[in-house]
Amino acid sequence: QVQLVESGGGLVQAGGSLRLSCAASGRTSSNYAMGWFRQTPGKEREFVAAVSWSGTSTDYDDSVKGRFTISRDTAKNTVYLQMNSMLPEDTAVYYCAAAGSVWYMRVLSSVPYWGQGTQVTVSS
Repeated sequence: QVQLVESGGGLVQAGGSLRLSCAASGRTSSNYAMGWFRQTPGKEREFVAAVSWSGTSTDYDDSVKGRFTISRDTAKNTVYLQMNSMLPEDTAVYYCAAAGSVWYMRVLSSVPYWGQGTQVTVSS
């Protein structure tokens, strides 16, 4: 089992920045790729970004490329999502996730572990 705990959500103005953190625990948690999804009411949860277990490979949805950066501290088994130049359409509940590889993150049904979610609101 892998446990994921997010922190860092909140309210920010358009153009501003926020950083989300997700701490993973569990016997094999360091072997998993980690990533972020987001969800708004009435919509399916969507992929945002992912990073490999080593931290050397990353993947981003086109909507956040150039604005968001995912990184991983392997010593702390923590993943970060630095969000810059934020837009009102970035408003959502953001979920941390863990899966077998970065590529599995692209398939919602292939993600076995989820955090509880943290609200991010971008005001215009």
